Amino acid sequence: MYRFLLSRQWVILTLVGLVLIPVMIKLGYWQFHRHEHKVAQNQLIARSLAADPVPVTSLTAPGRELPRRDMWRTVSATGTYDTAHEVVVRQRTAADEQSIGYYVLTPLVLGNGEAVLVNRGWISAGNDLTRFPDVPAAPRGKVTVTGRMMADETTAASGIKDTKGLPARQVMLINSKEQAKRVGRPMLGGYIEQTGPKPSGNTPEPVPEPDHDSIGPHMAYAIQWWLFAAAVPVGWIVLVRRERRDRVTAAAEQAEQAREDEAAGDGGRTAEPAGSGETEAAGDKATPAPANP
Repeated sequence: MYRFLLSRQWVILTLVGLVLIPVMIKLGYWQFHRHEHKVAQNQLIARSLAADPVPVTSLTAPGRELPRRDMWRTVSATGTYDTAHEVVVRQRTAADEQSIGYYVLTPLVLGNGEAVLVNRGWISAGNDLTRFPDVPAAPRGKVTVTGRMMADETTAASGIKDTKGLPARQVMLINSKEQAKRVGRPMLGGYIEQTGPKPSGNTPEPVPEPDHDSIGPHMAYAIQWWLFAAAVPVGWIVLVRRERRDRVTAAAEQAEQAREDEAAGDGGRTAEPAGSGETEAAGDKATPAPANP
């Protein structure tokens, strides 16, 4: 009844299904873990933004990598801007997520001689990408800056290629170690994404607060993969039953056709030839009667 399952076609189909099931289950868990990571990151961002501001030197030091738990913490720093070593970061998006321009990155020299990088915000790229753009001037004298503490960017973490040979004072990544070499003074690890003082007049556009409400589609994708995995055996059973039904129907039709053909053949062989009775009767009449002695 189910011998067709041993055919080459059905063996291949069954093996493909057996391979797809664990693959789809694994893909579902991969998306589920991404969902968990997104939820945890949203919680971290929310806690960090809600925490009271702390001095930048309490979270980082020269050459130190910022721990993930300190990301997005609000910090404050007091010093003077070193505009002579100001650079712009290429290929950065404005708050509208469409316009491409630069981030303005300016070292802030602290009272102890160390410096911390401050991302003052976004500006338009302009028409000439080969020269240093017109950057709104940084405040003069001693200032107190507040902002979100961010980790140094790397190609591995950001996916941004650190292109060499760029025009003067242009970089691809915000990295305190690289800028420390340029500036020639100790640089605190990480950088400040400025949020205050509030901009007034001609200043760079502030970097928007990171989204920590959206959880993305990962949970929906996980459920989708698991439903696909469950659909494989269900679909296999449906196909098997359909194949068996079609084979049973085809066999019944063949048997019925065979019976009809057999009945037609038997009827042709047993039918009496037309006119045979009349011939025999005529022969009887033609036989002469015996003569009387």
